[in-house]
Amino acid sequence: MRLELKNPIIFFDLETTGINIAADRIVEISYLKVDLNGNERSSTLRINPGIPIPPRVTEIHGISDEDVKDAPTFQEVAKSLAREFEGCDLAGYNSIRFDIPLLAEEFLRAGVDIDLKRRKFVDVQVIFMKMEPRTLSAAYKFFLGKELEGAHSALTDTLATYEVLQAQLDHYPVLENDIGKLAEFSAHNRNVDFAGRIVYNEDDVEVFNFGKYKGKTVTEVLERDPGYYGWMMNGDFPLYTKKVLTAIKLNSNKK
Repeated sequence: MRLELKNPIIFFDLETTGINIAADRIVEISYLKVDLNGNERSSTLRINPGIPIPPRVTEIHGISDEDVKDAPTFQEVAKSLAREFEGCDLAGYNSIRFDIPLLAEEFLRAGVDIDLKRRKFVDVQVIFMKMEPRTLSAAYKFFLGKELEGAHSALTDTLATYEVLQAQLDHYPVLENDIGKLAEFSAHNRNVDFAGRIVYNEDDVEVFNFGKYKGKTVTEVLERDPGYYGWMMNGDFPLYTKKVLTAIKLNSNKK
């Protein structure tokens, strides 16, 4: 089923040095851009992460330090990528928990201001797990009736994700062919930051979603325990989480 789009949408997948959103880096990004007329354009970029790629990670995606030694850094391609992604909704497989937060970190480190929070996020993995809990390869076999050749290649996974979402719309009548509705269905929580450390509660108030203050409003915690802000800012939290926390703090000080 062809997607009904209100904005262009980019399906993308990252290969990285690891799974730590705050510390790891992108080594490859593949994306498929679909415009409002259904025209498709894909691209793949190798990225020099500036840090070693662990051998155990190379065994998974097949990209070594040698493969990226002459590739551009993310900072060198960040502005052109931001222009490509600007105004587009985003889709991927496990993208809400990993790819989007990591991409946001890379943009922040590169000093490129792109407001991803204004976009709709569709996570094909979440839809699949809610309907048929399995992996991308299993999803591909289930919905397309064939084996996924070349899994863990960023381009292969990106194209497969796009095909699976279209097949999901055909398979599940309950799913609406609307990116906004699919984004709502994809969401784990109503995140304030990409990593889900801060979320909205039922009253649309920002609350912590981890640790000893889980469920407590951010403004209440910062008022009662001012040192918690410093602990988080100096801790191993994603840059975007720190940016959101600072914005909440500054906003509360104005009241």
